[in-house]
Amino acid sequence: MDALPGWTYVLIALAILALITVAVAVTVSLRSRGGKAVPPSAPTDAGAPPPRADEAEVTAPTEVTGQEAAAPPVPEEALPTLEQPEGTASRLVRLRQRLSRSQGALGKGLLALLSRDKLDEDTWESIEDTLLTADIGVAPTTQLVDNLRTRLRVEGGEATEARRVLSEELLALVNPDLDRRLRVTGEDGKPGVVLVVGVNGVGKTTTVGKIGRILVAEDRSVVMGAADTFRAAAAEQLGTWGERVGVDVVRGPEGTDPASVAFEAVKEGIDRGVDTVLVDTAGRLQNKAGLMDELGKVKRVIEKLTPVTEVLLVLDATTGQNGMIQARVFAEAVDVTGIVLTKLDGSAKGGIVVAVQRELGVPVKLVGLGEGPDDLAPFEPQAFVDALLG
Repeated sequence: MDALPGWTYVLIALAILALITVAVAVTVSLRSRGGKAVPPSAPTDAGAPPPRADEAEVTAPTEVTGQEAAAPPVPEEALPTLEQPEGTASRLVRLRQRLSRSQGALGKGLLALLSRDKLDEDTWESIEDTLLTADIGVAPTTQLVDNLRTRLRVEGGEATEARRVLSEELLALVNPDLDRRLRVTGEDGKPGVVLVVGVNGVGKTTTVGKIGRILVAEDRSVVMGAADTFRAAAAEQLGTWGERVGVDVVRGPEGTDPASVAFEAVKEGIDRGVDTVLVDTAGRLQNKAGLMDELGKVKRVIEKLTPVTEVLLVLDATTGQNGMIQARVFAEAVDVTGIVLTKLDGSAKGGIVVAVQRELGVPVKLVGLGEGPDDLAPFEPQAFVDALLG
């Protein structure tokens, strides 16, 4: 074999020296980083365990200039827990107790007068005064006193008989034969539409929310319409009631035409196939005539889609004869089908039940006896009379 040229040996020596230099450099780099070399082309095993802490590469934090560092992802908020409204049975038991505490004074006063040894003219005048101050009204008072005088003269005036006769006559005045069912379902697969009316301050929007709770407790599907667009925060108030029990509320910007909001709410209810649409309405506009005209318009617009099945007039039971004036005005504008008496647990006189039914010829269907979300219940004539007599 011929010997290689001398310059070839020089090239080989230089190549070996370069390889040694690279090897030393890699070794120093790995020691300074405390890690192991990973070929850049090596595939990543998605199922492999993460590197140990002593194997992980540690890098200095990156300084962010001119903008905030990206925030860590925020976990989704848990859905709010919906409230479970109180059932009708337990609601009625509790409200009977409250009614007894708030209305018992009237019955006790009447029984004390009727239990006197002698029922002279002065006593009967006192009975009349007691009834009139209870807001029963002149005509019902006259009728009740005449019936009591006749029956007690015939059946005896003993205390037990007086209580029985008074109970029966009061029940007759309240009229247990009136149909007090809420018409909350429609026909032909369409929802029932409940229009709730009344002046501001009587608890109208709150009543709509409480009725919604009653219907939810009965496993009915509900949509509420915030058509009181003239009162600030009315829609927000109704929305809060809806959120608590999972009922959707259709609303519009403040000052929107109330009839258009009512129309959209009913349309939404029809499209979704719900059982009932509850529509809150304005309680005050620029003047009384404007309000009444607007209520009539709301009802007419709704009935382009489906009939209104119930028109409930909300009255503050503490307003007495002022409430009677309101009742007459609203009855002229819309066909009121039922009365809701709020605040009957306060300074209200129980006789307003009799008076308003006589005035409008429609029944009291619901009574409110407190500020709690479930303090609204169907009106029961016998329970009411029992509460009056204590």
